[in-house]
Amino acid sequence: MSTFHAEEADPICLPVQSATWLAGAPWRRFASMGDSLAAGTHDPSPGYADMGWCDRLAGLLRRVHPDLAYLNTATIGSTTAGTLDRQLGPILEFRPDLLHISCGANDLWRTAPDITAIEQTMRQLFERAAATGALLTTFTLGRAFVVPGFQDWHERVRALNDIVRALAAEHRVVLADMWDHPVNDRPDLLSADRIHFSAAGQAVMTAELVKALALRIGEEAGA
Repeated sequence: MSTFHAEEADPICLPVQSATWLAGAPWRRFASMGDSLAAGTHDPSPGYADMGWCDRLAGLLRRVHPDLAYLNTATIGSTTAGTLDRQLGPILEFRPDLLHISCGANDLWRTAPDITAIEQTMRQLFERAAATGALLTTFTLGRAFVVPGFQDWHERVRALNDIVRALAAEHRVVLADMWDHPVNDRPDLLSADRIHFSAAGQAVMTAELVKALALRIGEEAGA
């Protein structure tokens, strides 16, 4: 039997298998689209459930709605254009009422990324996703990893994060801002590829997104 003692003791994480924060959640069709961040790509971490944030969130939502429908179209390496061209169609057919979007990081790996083009494509993606009526969620990228070949890597990430924050504000997207989160300073945060958050990081990402969703639930209930 698996044990999650480290996760249970982690002050940033939610209690393992707890759905308390999401009591009253109305969502019954959850989808995630984009790149490896949206897919929950990770390496295991001792003492933590070996799950990506998206599978974790789906599990918590199923505690509230056992009949939850869940679709994840995210693919490792997907760009903003690839997400728009190849994933939006299946997502629209699925008709989610809760939809996560994370993409843009892979566009930054080019020698000279076109930030304007990235913003235009992401704007199309968010606008079409918002038109479904689903509540949208997203993350900003963390600062924990760097790409040695690009001396301006953090500047690139900051530019992308600024786009994400602006689109989140425009479309009332539930945003978990991971750029300067304290978890970035943990020595065991990254997977072996030194890019993706490990299972421990995935647990923290889940916690931050669940807290943000719970806040939105409370706002809607009080409206």
